[in-house]
Formats: sequence, C-alpha cells, structure tokens
Amino acid sequence: QVQLVESGGGLVQAGASLSVSCAFYGGTFTHYSMAWFRQAPGQEREFVAAMSYTDGSRWYADSVEGRFTISRDNSRNTVDLDMNDLKPEDTAVYYCAADSWATSHRQLTSTARFKHWGQGTQVTVSS
Repeated sequence: QVQLVESGGGLVQAGASLSVSCAFYGGTFTHYSMAWFRQAPGQEREFVAAMSYTDGSRWYADSVEGRFTISRDNSRNTVDLDMNDLKPEDTAVYYCAADSWATSHRQLTSTARFKHWGQGTQVTVSS
C-alpha cells in the first residue's frame, strides 16, 4: 500500500523561498511518476509540477515555470518541490501524488490520473 507523507510547508513573505518534501512508502519508488498539485480555498486542485519515472522528464504549470523545481532522490524515496520567488497567489495546500502508469504530459498533469495522494501541507505567502 503506497503512502505519501508531505512536510515542509509554512508561512513566508512574498519573494521568499521554501521547499516541501514528500516521503514515499510501501512500493518501489523508482517505478512511480511523481507530481505536485495544489488547492487554494474555494478553488479546484491544480497541477504544479511532475516528473516521469521512465526518463526523468519534468513538466511545470505556466504559473510556476522558472520559479519552482521538482526533483527526486531515489536513494531516500523522496520528491521535493523547491519554490523560489513565492507570490501570494502561490498560497495553497500542496499535495504530493504518485502513479505507476502515468508517464506522458497529459497523464501527469491530470488530477484524475493519480491513484495515490498525500494528506497535503499548507504553504502561505504573505504580501
């Protein structure tokens, strides 16, 4: 049974940097594509960043391109999201997701595709 546990959220000021991390348990980490999604109050969950397990391809939402970086450490079974130049509109609960079949851009950017989800970690950016 795959379990995902996020950590590292918090309250920061606009322009600051913050990293969130996701620990993966209960499966073969190298066989899973990983992604980050976020959900702001009153809004739908949206794609942020993803990384395919097959070739390491990475995709980002336009709103975070150039500011956020997704990376994985296969020796520690973790996936990180490094966030720079944070903006108030980045405020949301950030969720880690994993799937063993999703590999394409279309699949990895869709909330419906992912089978496994973490509980989320709050990121708040003050102006």
